[in-house]
Amino acid sequence: RIVACDVTDHAAMSGLIDDIRAAGGLAGVVHAAGVVRDGVLDRVGVADVERVFGAKVGGAVVLDELTRGLDLSLFVVFSSVAGVWGGGGQGVYAAANAVLDGLVERRRVAGLVGTSVAWGPWAGGGMAAGDPVVVERLARDGLVGMDPALALVGLEWALAGDVGLPVVADVRWERFGVVFTASRRSALFSELSEVDQVGVASGGLDLVGLAGPAREALVLGVVRQQVAQVLGHASSGAVSVRRSFRDLGFDSLTAVELRNRLVSVTGLSLPATLVFDYPTPQELAGHIVAELTGDQAVTTVVSAAVHDDDPIVIVGMGCRYPGNINNPEDLWHLISEGRDAMAAIPSDRGWNVEDWYDPESTGGGTSYVAEGGFLTGAGDFDAGFFGISPREALAMDPQQRLLLEVSWEALERAGVDPGALKGTATGVFVGAAAPEYGPRLHEGAGDFEGYLLTGNASSVASGRVAYTLGLEGPAVTIDTACSSSLVALHLAVQSLRSGESSLALAGGVTVMSSPGVFIEFSRQGGL
Repeated sequence: RIVACDVTDHAAMSGLIDDIRAAGGLAGVVHAAGVVRDGVLDRVGVADVERVFGAKVGGAVVLDELTRGLDLSLFVVFSSVAGVWGGGGQGVYAAANAVLDGLVERRRVAGLVGTSVAWGPWAGGGMAAGDPVVVERLARDGLVGMDPALALVGLEWALAGDVGLPVVADVRWERFGVVFTASRRSALFSELSEVDQVGVASGGLDLVGLAGPAREALVLGVVRQQVAQVLGHASSGAVSVRRSFRDLGFDSLTAVELRNRLVSVTGLSLPATLVFDYPTPQELAGHIVAELTGDQAVTTVVSAAVHDDDPIVIVGMGCRYPGNINNPEDLWHLISEGRDAMAAIPSDRGWNVEDWYDPESTGGGTSYVAEGGFLTGAGDFDAGFFGISPREALAMDPQQRLLLEVSWEALERAGVDPGALKGTATGVFVGAAAPEYGPRLHEGAGDFEGYLLTGNASSVASGRVAYTLGLEGPAVTIDTACSSSLVALHLAVQSLRSGESSLALAGGVTVMSSPGVFIEFSRQGGL
């Protein structure tokens, strides 16, 4: 029978048990209630504790009290591995299950039947299966969702063996052992040959005798190794040192796990907010080096005196131009050789030329020109290099994508490490055309939603570069038509001369995402 009854209500459960006994007797009890309220301890409240303990522990206590005088063949409660060896971010849930295990142990000491099955995660509708983030994290740590049929075989085994606290879980020990013992060795698994214990000694990175670069490389390697283990990567090579922890896949639970590992490895006292305070592996490694050595990195920016004639030096350049020009050398060869960079409409822009090309241009909405100076591969972009998701990249105006790539190249050609400019007074001055890319904001749908606003705002063009590189100088986008990039250069020079910027990126960008410019100029007879 399916009966609605609050298992924590002593009187209601007493009446229900009396009804069952009157109808033929009560052979046994299986208590499978459970409520999950995941979260690190400082983020759960009294109400969360009451809810988790109420259903699982409160109900078990009532069932235990009401059936102690009965001759039961089984008294089974569903516990969890979280109560046996713990679970990241499951402090409340682990505690409730540990209490459940203790209740069953008390019954067995009193000569009563009792089995507390510590389950691993179930697949196909189990408590963990409803949250893909939890499923992914558990699998990453070596706990795989069990097929229900396999889980029931495990239950049959547990009951047949009369084990008080059996653990039934599908564990990938080679992975679980690495994760579980990363910060300390575990006596709990010491007799399991399948577990590779890698526990590290606490208090310890030896940096004695290492110079700056070697010291920093060692610490960065340790940080990448720990990040890889937390995220379940096979090696630290999968961890980009400049991508933010958020983009690498960290959440609040994995952030705390990484902090704990680094505390154990370094012996430092590190805050729980570590990955938010130092949001990339490179920055985090720099902080750890400073803490271990007592050195503090100091960036000195010398403001220039205000002089209208103070010389400004251009130290690096990156570029893309029609004619398959991808660097300054290509541009020089194009000019010195007098080559022509004009070409037919590219095939990768989605323009249906037949719809609007008319050599006579007799009707509206047509152009009498179907060739021009076009960037090749204007839609090509290495989104992963800049830590941008494929969905966001798709919603980004190609002008923003080009600016990121060419700005990076300009800095590299100047001999400047782009990642080393974070926090400096470097300005970004960009001349840009109004974008015509993608749908209008109210037409955005599916994967575009939430990304179109920043992806197609002209003001974001310069801000995108500044944000990606962590620059703290001015970030200005200018549209003064054909003079935009010249005005951007002018403003950059002023900013440098006034001391407002210590370094400046200045340039311009135009990518025609639609044939609208051709059609408008054709109407004016301007082509």
